[in-house]
Amino acid sequence: MKRNVGNTDRIIRLVLGAVAVVLGVVAQGTWLIVGGVVGVVLIGTALTGRCPAYMPFGINTCSLKERGQA
Repeated sequence: MKRNVGNTDRIIRLVLGAVAVVLGVVAQGTWLIVGGVVGVVLIGTALTGRCPAYMPFGINTCSLKERGQA
């Protein structure tokens, strides 16, 4: 799978993922699970630079420079 998450998108995903995890821990209960899962998915896609949900729609937030094509 090719990289399809650009640098700005990755930073946003890292921040939102961390916030989701923290909110889940603070709220506890069901929100702990929801926040944890959402947070881990966002952080995981940010770290790998790949988002499987983007593929069916052909979304790619990488610039040509980030893809190594410029």
